[in-house]
Amino acid sequence: MPSGRPTDRAITIFSAEGRLYQVEYAMKAVNQQNTTTIGVRGEHCAIVVTQKKVPDALVDASSVTHMHTISKNIGCCVTGLEGDGRFKVDQARQEANQWSYKYGYAMPADVMAKKMADLNQVYTQHAYMRMLGTTMVFLGYDEEQNMPLLYRTEPSGYYAGFKACATGVKQIEATTFLEKNFKKRENKCPKTTAETIKIGIAALMTALAQDIKSSQIEIAVVSKENPEFTVLTTEQIDEHLNSLAEEE
Repeated sequence: MPSGRPTDRAITIFSAEGRLYQVEYAMKAVNQQNTTTIGVRGEHCAIVVTQKKVPDALVDASSVTHMHTISKNIGCCVTGLEGDGRFKVDQARQEANQWSYKYGYAMPADVMAKKMADLNQVYTQHAYMRMLGTTMVFLGYDEEQNMPLLYRTEPSGYYAGFKACATGVKQIEATTFLEKNFKKRENKCPKTTAETIKIGIAALMTALAQDIKSSQIEIAVVSKENPEFTVLTTEQIDEHLNSLAEEE
């Protein structure tokens, strides 16, 4: 074995401190795009807010998005390396189609998150494919349980359901804001879709420490009234930004 720190290069060998460096490097790769994503679950809805960065002045802004429809009742927001994210979205769509064909009903968002996390975890055991530098926030409305679902998966294979979550370069700042907000409301989820969206926008603005415009963010929603994954238009985002500014 070569001298130095071979655990930096080996995908399956623990370091002396019990760490897997390749997994940590994949987590750091999520921040390469310098974007932050916020997810918040309300009583009857779930929303995700993310930064929209157009890489070049000549790029058509309408062709740039981190929001992806997986199936009729599941959508996701990808944060991290764009190419890796598109591959994971294609994987998720294949899994959803296979589930629907095999069982005759749509795949729930929590099952989708578990499946994608399982696939991610395999990459930490075998060197035939590198881990992908992307996290996925899944939204869905489960009509059987009659509740919204918000799940996040990570390159390490970790996944969990959340009342609110954050990922990306300003994850710590956003998570701190969300924890304080939910503590104030005694850990209860916001009641309306509008209130849920405002919390997501406020968390992103606090994490970035700046005001944001409607052209700089994307917002997607699933709710009891409209269980399909819906991406808001610029005009709709403007309404929520104006409403939040009036409250402040």
